[in-house]
Amino acid sequence: MLKKLLCLLALCPTLHAAQPNFIMVFIDDMGWGDFSCFGNKDVQTPNIDRIAAEGIRFEQFYVNAPICSPSRCALTTGTYPQRWKITSYLNNRMDNERRGVANWLDPKVHTLARTLQQHGYATGHFGKWHLGGQRDVDDAPPISAYGFDETLTNFEGMGAKLLPMTQSPGDQLPGRIWEDAERLGGPVVWMQRSEITSGFVNAAIPFMKRAVTAGKPFYVNLWPDDVHGPWWPPTEQWADGKRGLYRSVLKEMDRQFGRLFEYLQSTPELRNNTLLLICSDNGPDVGAGSAGPFRGTKATLYEGGTRSPLVVWGPGLVDPAKAGSKNDQSVLAAFDIAPSLLSIAKVATPEDSDFDGENVASVILGQSTSSRSAPLFWRRPPDRKYAYSAGPLPDLAMRAGEWKLLCEFDGSRPELYRLSNDPGEATNLAEQQPQLVQKMTQAVIAWNCSMPADHAAQLTAEDPKPKAKGKKQISK
Repeated sequence: MLKKLLCLLALCPTLHAAQPNFIMVFIDDMGWGDFSCFGNKDVQTPNIDRIAAEGIRFEQFYVNAPICSPSRCALTTGTYPQRWKITSYLNNRMDNERRGVANWLDPKVHTLARTLQQHGYATGHFGKWHLGGQRDVDDAPPISAYGFDETLTNFEGMGAKLLPMTQSPGDQLPGRIWEDAERLGGPVVWMQRSEITSGFVNAAIPFMKRAVTAGKPFYVNLWPDDVHGPWWPPTEQWADGKRGLYRSVLKEMDRQFGRLFEYLQSTPELRNNTLLLICSDNGPDVGAGSAGPFRGTKATLYEGGTRSPLVVWGPGLVDPAKAGSKNDQSVLAAFDIAPSLLSIAKVATPEDSDFDGENVASVILGQSTSSRSAPLFWRRPPDRKYAYSAGPLPDLAMRAGEWKLLCEFDGSRPELYRLSNDPGEATNLAEQQPQLVQKMTQAVIAWNCSMPADHAAQLTAEDPKPKAKGKKQISK
């Protein structure tokens, strides 16, 4: 009898104790306050809201950089992006060298995807990459080198891609942008920029189905171009001004996610064994999205640049008593996700890995409202001392408990905020708390000195005033 049972188990993988599936949705340049379930009164995001109604909304979740590439690096590796010299968006070779940043993420790094892949997971990346393979950097490793079985990206990654066609009201024919990215790998599919989120969704769902058929758990990155500018909503949803276009794209992105959410919610073997996480890579562009009650935007170290909405859904995994709840107590960050998902999957951390992130699995699953134990540190992008003509902006930041410190590289110009009663960082308490300022300043400077340097200090010394605005690049 036992022999027959073992044979049956071998033939039917779904009868094994199934490891959970993971889907990581990483939205581009969206503010903390842009989902309607996080307070947006101007745009409704009903599909995200429906997911949040069955999951948990985390209000004190941070990304580890206020700009694209380093934020993605931290999520991918579970480490501070400074360790890999990815401290601003990856651009062309000359500009990368000028700023002291790498051309691509070192492929030897331990990644969440590769570790899961080595333990039987099917792994797929669908969407923006921006960790190597962009502009004239055409010899970067393919995305598959970081542990992905299947990949589909945009114009900032090596391999198969979707490239955007653009159309404004009145245009007879669509235009094309980033046409030279075809040389960075194929096959290439051109589609309307307004529909590209659905293009990535439509690639991810068959990948998940194949994994289920093969009896394998899956890990999927779904990283859309949306809601990054420039904004190209469907022509019938065109709106006036930067904010109007942004809101149209946000609404349309939510609609395009609907097919993914419906698939997960209506497929029992996925609904009961899949963990879906949804957040943004950094704060909103100026004049576009909303940071809610927080100060600052993309590229700044204030809360609006680094605090992100996080929605976690998993009816068969998350504490059912927490469905539809809000966690406004737990402080956690993007680099905590890698060690936490490995823990949930019961996959051992590689022996030679050195995560900066912590295992907060119990928090993610709604079993605890504790916080990560170590402070969080940030360094500004080297080319963003005067982001969006603001500044001079602080070079370093640190959050420890309820306190947030910002300062220069040498510790001067300290700003201290008590976030528990001043989340908008309006009242600088540095003069009233000199001992705390000294302690936190020493800690953040020590952290910064422990990380590989970029050229932030040199660039600021060479050009202490903001340059006149030139032609804005399409993606940063």
